[in-house]
Amino acid sequence: MPQNNTLKGDRANSELSGEEWLCSKAAKNLAPGFSSLQWSPEPFGRAVSTGSCLHMETLGDQSDLAPKVETKLYHRRWFMLFLFSFVSASNAFMWLQYGIISNIFMRFYNIDALAIDWLAMIYLLTYIPLILPILWFLDNRGIRDVVLVGSAFNCIGAWIKIGSASPDTFPVTFFGQFVCSVATVFILGIPSYLASVWFGEKEVSTACSIGVLGNQLGIAIGFLVPPILVPNVDDMDELAHHIRIMFYITAGVATLLFVLVVFVFQERPKIPPTQAQATARSIPPEQYSYIASIRNLLRNKPFMLLVVTYGLNVGCFYAVGTLLNRMIIVHYPGEEVNAGRIGLTIVIAGMVGSLICGVWLDRTKTYKQTTLAVYLLSLVGMIVYAATLSLGHLWVVFITAGVLGFFMTGYLPLGFEFAVELTYPESEGTSSGLLNCSAQVFGIIFTICQGKIIDNYGTLAGNIFLCVFLLIGTIMTALIKSDLRRQNANLQAKAAAERHKSGQDYGATSLISEQQTSSQA
Repeated sequence: MPQNNTLKGDRANSELSGEEWLCSKAAKNLAPGFSSLQWSPEPFGRAVSTGSCLHMETLGDQSDLAPKVETKLYHRRWFMLFLFSFVSASNAFMWLQYGIISNIFMRFYNIDALAIDWLAMIYLLTYIPLILPILWFLDNRGIRDVVLVGSAFNCIGAWIKIGSASPDTFPVTFFGQFVCSVATVFILGIPSYLASVWFGEKEVSTACSIGVLGNQLGIAIGFLVPPILVPNVDDMDELAHHIRIMFYITAGVATLLFVLVVFVFQERPKIPPTQAQATARSIPPEQYSYIASIRNLLRNKPFMLLVVTYGLNVGCFYAVGTLLNRMIIVHYPGEEVNAGRIGLTIVIAGMVGSLICGVWLDRTKTYKQTTLAVYLLSLVGMIVYAATLSLGHLWVVFITAGVLGFFMTGYLPLGFEFAVELTYPESEGTSSGLLNCSAQVFGIIFTICQGKIIDNYGTLAGNIFLCVFLLIGTIMTALIKSDLRRQNANLQAKAAAERHKSGQDYGATSLISEQQTSSQA
């Protein structure tokens, strides 16, 4: 059974700062290379010297001498990242392929708006009960098996939908969408995990952003393509033909990606990319408890604040994406294609924002400041979008929606990476899974509530409803304590390695001097 390769361990006190944790008793037991515990030679093909320790109490002046383990970056890491991103994109496309042309599917299946909304919200609902078992599966089986099973569910769900291209088969299409929603649970929290396993510390945030971009790319295609493939025609047979073509295309793409994952996707590189990953690999499996890891995360107050704020922000994004067609059609009747283009604008702008935020984090490491700034600007963007939606000028909506998407979608990788920093050395998959679970809960609540508000009071009231919760999230983000544990661990490892090197040089010089003195005597 493949062993987990993330940064995980059972800390004695999850509220310690990164530097304090490294010098704690728990660190001695769990962090070889920062303590006296022996490095495991299996991942590296050779043994590494022991006895080095950062703790001053045990070895005196020699205690801050620590080995620097070999690390390496493989070119194929980019192929793993982009393959996963395309799998995520395929799954995200199927999330929105109904909602963006909701009026067409309502007429085709003869159902109401809430039933169409549930075709999107089933993605959110399925995530909540399944995330903890799948996080356990990730910890015990590894990233390859998780991505493989996720892509399999995605492929199966896509083929089930092909049998639902007739007006009396809504239960079939709902079941197919449910199967695809199970795939989401396997896929959605992987970006930060994959980035840590394959990428160096100077590119890990950028890699996480690209992983998130895959999901956003699928959403963008989901906004753009369905209105083009399924025009609003009156003839039901012709409409069924267009829907069937869309389903066949999605099934073919999902099948191709599944085959690639089976034959190409790998678990992890032979040599770790960072010192932090090297530490993670050396932790014996028996010293890790999945339940204890969850308990540590729930006791981590900064992380729990982030869980709530992330859920509020991303939940608002889910509600806007699900209800976009309804909001646009209210003010601009017959503009289904432009509704899709506005959604595309939101996501494309968000993809740019995600990438910029990832590069910025890799260069500055200002996680708290960047997260707070982007959150505040998401609130401003939502206010401007709400105020301009009903002005009667579609070009204005395109601009304001793009600004909203740049910051609201750009926030996604920030939340993942900030969570990894706050929760080191716990599993990245577990922290991102809890973030996404919060987002699904708030996404369901916001989608249902905003839909009812729009029906009864109009789009302005519905968007103000979201603005209130974005304001609450901004205030809570400002209260998060910035404790960058992963960065502190990497810095401590580098500093220890430098001191170790300097100590070796000094010892050799002293020995030569003593030998010269002895010979002269």
